[in-house]
Amino acid sequence: MIQEKEPNLSLSPLDGIHRRLGARMVPFAGYDMPIQYPTGIVAEHHHTRQSAGLFDVSHMGVLEIEGEQATKELERLIPCDLAEMSSGQMRYGVFMLPTGGIVDDLLITRQEKGYLLVINASRKVEDLAYLKAHLKDNSHIHVWEKPVMVALQGPKAAIVLARFFPTVASMPFMTAAAFGNIWISRSGYTGEDGFEILISEKEGILFTEKLLEASEVKPIGLGARDSLRLEAGLCLYGHELSEDITPVEAGISWSIGKRRRQDGGFLGADKVMAQGTQGSTRRRIGFVLQPGSIAREGAEIKSLDHSFEGKSIGHVTSGGHSPTLGYPIGMGYVDTSQSAVGGEILIEVRGQGRVAKVVKLPFVPHSYFKN
Repeated sequence: MIQEKEPNLSLSPLDGIHRRLGARMVPFAGYDMPIQYPTGIVAEHHHTRQSAGLFDVSHMGVLEIEGEQATKELERLIPCDLAEMSSGQMRYGVFMLPTGGIVDDLLITRQEKGYLLVINASRKVEDLAYLKAHLKDNSHIHVWEKPVMVALQGPKAAIVLARFFPTVASMPFMTAAAFGNIWISRSGYTGEDGFEILISEKEGILFTEKLLEASEVKPIGLGARDSLRLEAGLCLYGHELSEDITPVEAGISWSIGKRRRQDGGFLGADKVMAQGTQGSTRRRIGFVLQPGSIAREGAEIKSLDHSFEGKSIGHVTSGGHSPTLGYPIGMGYVDTSQSAVGGEILIEVRGQGRVAKVVKLPFVPHSYFKN
């Protein structure tokens, strides 16, 4: 039975494929998107870790920015070292506010004439307004309309994609290249090796069908995408990242280039650089719980330290069962004094306090390609 389309929601160019494959569709960031297919979230999760999963991420925003001063202007907004990037290199970065908070996180790729940015679906309107407010008239912003963007993730992703484009097998992690009309980057959001593929609508539908014909490939929905990124300890905007959280607090200071940490020159630099040397009052942690005690977003975290007894020290930002590990995991923010790996905290789960152990992130080691 094909699920009816939700009214007033945008559709991915691959919507017809999802429905034909029996996907359960849900509203997400203004789109009707597949949360799972008939095999279920756990099976999809394991398949991605063991073989190759194909994710529709066409709801993401894709922008190109060009102009003589594009590097200088973008470096004021993004604390990466963009000036040192050569064509085809990628960086993970964040759009900054003067307060040190984060407007959004993104992937930015250097192109011959400028930059290609992939931004979060839920922040497309805010990001575009932010860029228009901060970039000068000599920097041109081009928004891709209805692109097909799919992520092929897992240990067999390179084997599959190399059947079409042999040289992708040796592409370094966090690089991108054009293959005719197809833009391919070695990147992803699962902690596994993989690729993100950007292509026009008509060609993209046909290419997605070809990828799904491979015996190693299965379609994967948003449910497994989230459980995979949680195991990988990766931030999700609106959960681990927001306009009230700084890169230092989020534990992503590594996204700030060495030159930028020394010279500043980006929005919020004073606060971020001060936190970098003096520390912050809160920080993101990972934690594990005993089976049956899943802590969901918003759950209150308390200290087991007698000096903090009964006091709220933070909250959960993401939590769920780990299909790979077999027990509940989560991330959250706590008072820095309570963030030591190996320590114990108390989390409110369905009205009861559950002891959790603070652990080092990621929960499951990353398997990014190393050449």
